[in-house]
Amino acid sequence: MQNRLANTLLAAAFFIAFVALFLFRSFDNNTLFSWAWVFAEVDAARIYLALAASLVLAFLLSRLSVPERAHLPLLATLSCAAALPFWTEAELIIDASRYFTQAKHLSMYGVAYFLNEWGRSIPAWTDLPIVPFLYGMAFSVFGEHRIAIQLLTTMLFSLTVALTYLTGKTLWNSTIGFSAALMLLGFPYLLTQVPLMLVDVPTMCFLILAVYTFLLAVRSGGAARMVCSVAAIVLTVLAKYSAWFMLTVLIVVMAVYARDRRSQVRGAAILLIAGTASGCLLLLKFDVVSGQLALLRAYQGPGLVRWGESFVSTFLFQMHPFITVFALLSFAVALLKRDARFAIISWLVLLVVLFGIRRIRYTLPVFPMVALMAGYGLQVITQDDRRRFIAYGIVSTSLVIAIFAYLPLAEHMSAVNLKHAGTYLNTLGVADVEVITLPPKEPFINQAISVPLLDLFTNKLIRYRYEPGALPPREEIERSSLRFTWEYRNPAYYEDTPPGAERSVLVVIADASDSAMPRSLERNGIHYDQARFFCINEAIFKHNVGIGIYQPY
Repeated sequence: MQNRLANTLLAAAFFIAFVALFLFRSFDNNTLFSWAWVFAEVDAARIYLALAASLVLAFLLSRLSVPERAHLPLLATLSCAAALPFWTEAELIIDASRYFTQAKHLSMYGVAYFLNEWGRSIPAWTDLPIVPFLYGMAFSVFGEHRIAIQLLTTMLFSLTVALTYLTGKTLWNSTIGFSAALMLLGFPYLLTQVPLMLVDVPTMCFLILAVYTFLLAVRSGGAARMVCSVAAIVLTVLAKYSAWFMLTVLIVVMAVYARDRRSQVRGAAILLIAGTASGCLLLLKFDVVSGQLALLRAYQGPGLVRWGESFVSTFLFQMHPFITVFALLSFAVALLKRDARFAIISWLVLLVVLFGIRRIRYTLPVFPMVALMAGYGLQVITQDDRRRFIAYGIVSTSLVIAIFAYLPLAEHMSAVNLKHAGTYLNTLGVADVEVITLPPKEPFINQAISVPLLDLFTNKLIRYRYEPGALPPREEIERSSLRFTWEYRNPAYYEDTPPGAERSVLVVIADASDSAMPRSLERNGIHYDQARFFCINEAIFKHNVGIGIYQPY
C-alpha cells in the first residue's frame, strides 16, 4: 500500500512539474526552443495523454532489474532510439553552413588541401578544424549525404551516453553510472541538437572521453591508456575554443586521484604530452589561431553578455527539472559522505555558474556532468524500483516533450524550406541549378549563407554568384550575432553559370515573410515561370528563408 501511494505521488509530481513549467513558460528565454514558442500551438490534451502513457511505461520498466552486463547495450539502444525521431529536422542553426563548407572542401579536394588551406582559402571564422575534418571524411567515404553526418553525430551522442555510464561506474558504481546515463536522455534541447551539423555534440563527446580516459590513465597507468588519454585531450582542444576552459577538470582529477608519486607522474606526463602536441598543431596555423583568439576576445566575449540565456531556462526548461533537483541534492550527499570524487563531476558546473556562462550551446558539453551529479544525488532514494521509476520517468516524460512539442516547432521553422526545396530539386531532370539570393527588406542577415545549406540537401550542382545587396552599418555588423554571414564569400566550387550555358532551373532564396516573391522573372534574357514556392514561416525569428524555384520557358 505504501509503495503504491509513493508511486502515485511521484507520478503526480511529474505532472505538477510539467504544469508549473507550462504556466510559467514566459520565463524561458531560450533562443531556439523557448517553451513560450514550443507550446504555442500544441494540443495540451495530447501532451497529457502522452505523459500519462510515458509514466505507465516508466513504472513497468522500473519493475525490471537490468543486469549489469546489459547496461551498455540498453543505453546504446535507448540513446539511438531517442535521437532518431529528430533526423527529420532541417539544419536549424545557420552556423551549420560554415561546417558544411569546410567539410565539402575536404571531400572535393582531399585531406592535404584541407590541412593546408583551412583558415585561408577555406574560411574558418572562429571554428577549430577537427569536427569539420570528421564531417569531410564522412562525406569522402559515404558521399555528400546528410545521413552520413546524422549517423556520425548520433554515434557520438550514443558514445557520450556510454562514457557517462562508464565514468559514473569508475568513480562509484554501476548503479550511479546507469542512472546518470539515463538522465542524459532527459535533456529535450540536447536531443534536438544531435542530428545537426554542428560542433557542440562532438565536443561534448570528446570532453567526457578526455575525462574518462584521463581518469583511467592516472589511476591504473599503462601505455595504451595514456596514449588514448593524450588523443582524447588533443581532440577536445581541436574541437572548440570554449572546451579549453573545460579541460581544467583534468587538474581536479589529478588532485583527487594522484595521491602517490607514480600517479602524479602519469598525470603530469599526459598533460605535458597532450599540451605539447596540441600546441604544435595549433602553431602550424598560428596566424589563423591568433586571429581567431583576437576575434573571440573582441567580439564573442562581449557578445555573450547580449546573447545569453538564463540559468532558469537552461536548468529548468531545457532539461527535466528533476535532473536539476537531484543535481542540487548531490552537493548535500557528497558533503555528508565527504566524497572528494564529487569535485570531478561538479567542477565544470560550478565554473559555468560562477563565470555566468549563459549561452546554452556553450554549456551543452557540460551536460554529462550535470547528469552524473543527478545520478549521484538520486542515491537519496534507497529503494531500487523507486529510483528506477524516477530515472525512467525523467527520460520518458522528456521524450514526450521533445517529440510532441519541440519537434513540431522544428519541423515548422523556415529552415525546413531549404530541405524541402533540395528534395524537390532532386526530382528534376537537370544536372545543375542557378541560385540567386534576394536581400531582405531589413538587412539582418546575408542570405548568401543559405546557399551551402541548400547544397547539403540537394545532389544538383549549384552555380551561384555572390550578390550581398545593401549592407547594414559597420557598427551593427560588428555587434550582430550573425556577423560571420556578412563576411561570407561563396567558395570557388560555386561558379556562376558561364555565358552561353544551357538554360537551367533558377532557384531564388529570399525572405519567407516577403510576399513579393515574383510569379515570373527574366534573367540574362531568359524568361522563367515559378514552378514551386517553399514558404513555411514560423514567424518567430528575424531570419526566415523562403525558396522559389523557376523553370525557363
